[in-house]
Amino acid sequence: MSRLLIFGILLSTFSIVFASDPSPLQDFCVADPNSPVLVNGLVCKDPKQVQADDFFFRGLNIMGNTSNDVGSNVTTVNVVQLPGLNTLGISMVRIDFAPMGINAPHTHPRATEILTVIEGRLLVGFVTSNMENRLISKVLEEGDVFVFPEGLIHFQQNIGHGNVVAIAALSSQNPGVITIANAVFGSNPNIPGDILAKAFQVDINVVAKIQSKF
Repeated sequence: MSRLLIFGILLSTFSIVFASDPSPLQDFCVADPNSPVLVNGLVCKDPKQVQADDFFFRGLNIMGNTSNDVGSNVTTVNVVQLPGLNTLGISMVRIDFAPMGINAPHTHPRATEILTVIEGRLLVGFVTSNMENRLISKVLEEGDVFVFPEGLIHFQQNIGHGNVVAIAALSSQNPGVITIANAVFGSNPNIPGDILAKAFQVDINVVAKIQSKF
């Protein structure tokens, strides 16, 4: 076997190994939010001080407040709310939707998401990367499951007449979220209007009007 082939195999293996959160090297590494040390992730609490509550979260049975502009609410359970998730490479959310509510187009830079509908009917979809930009979409009923690949822009919309509840798991303790409209039109400071006008092929006054909403 040539050295180049061996190198290629090793490179592919390392790419797979480092494609998600680092694997833990001990039974657990409960996050210590009070540590002044900065690392990629969070510093471990002394294992002797770890308690059951470090692995526990209560509240996913409670409906989130959907009285907002998009008609949805995301209740997050990541390493901030549940310190025991540190280094375990997983988190979850509950998403509540009012009728016609949306979870606006967004992306998770560090995680794949798998979602299941608990109650109601949901239109979901994601868009593939350039240059294809193909929309892959599906209507989900109760009990249906859909996966959103890591980093791709995706959305959900309640298309029923009642509320919708969905639960999703994500392949990172801290998946991050970038809501496209907020990032593009609500950055601080603003992206220059002439850049957005050219990117979206609209008049600069249209851009200014949209930016004023964020």
